[in-house]
Amino acid sequence: MSIPTPHINARKDQIAKTVLMPGDPLRAKFIAENFLTDPVLVNNVRGVQGHTGTWKGVPVTVMASGMGIPSIGIYSWELFNFYDVDNIIRIGSAGALQDDLKLRDVVAGQAACTNSNYVKSFGLGETATFAPIADYTLLSTAVQVAKERGVSIRVGNILSSDPFYAAEGCGKNDLWKRMGVLAVEMEAAGLYANAAYAGKRALCICTISDHIYRPEDNLPAEERQNSFTQMMEIALDTAVAMAKMA
Repeated sequence: MSIPTPHINARKDQIAKTVLMPGDPLRAKFIAENFLTDPVLVNNVRGVQGHTGTWKGVPVTVMASGMGIPSIGIYSWELFNFYDVDNIIRIGSAGALQDDLKLRDVVAGQAACTNSNYVKSFGLGETATFAPIADYTLLSTAVQVAKERGVSIRVGNILSSDPFYAAEGCGKNDLWKRMGVLAVEMEAAGLYANAAYAGKRALCICTISDHIYRPEDNLPAEERQNSFTQMMEIALDTAVAMAKMA
């Protein structure tokens, strides 16, 4: 496919080797304006903002993914396969399942369960089950960065769910909770599958924005957009560390 792609109108040299990918375009804009040096808007197709600048002297792109596996599936596919991106770090919000998780806790998805049929599109067979996992180098680097920053990061299994609302309510999640799944989000499994197919690296880091079993624990939209700075800084420093390894 030629560049620009149907969904990204940047030149190839305008996209960094590591892309931070929040779901919300306004979160991408917030990160660019508050963290990156000399950020440039390199994509705004359909309002999905992508900005490239530097963090500690290293080029970093921050581009929104939109909501859900089909959306991140499009953007991560084009970035991995047409823009030669090596690393995508999803930085998003998640709903906690485990009782000991609190608002603003940071969670890293070592693996991503899913109720989506997205991975079946890779043709592995009707009875096959592909396990979408994070890249170990990205994951271990992010954990080390968090430790150096004095941030506690919980590592474990997450759930990438296609539906946001469930007719049966939170009871739908009881068995996922029983199996030790930490939290629910909507994109990681698709991102991990695309990275595996492309031979690239992916990681999902989320901040707990609400608790599935404690509905009173819920951050407002503006705070979700602007306040997840610990997660953002972990991802940015991980991008720097990956550049030094290259």
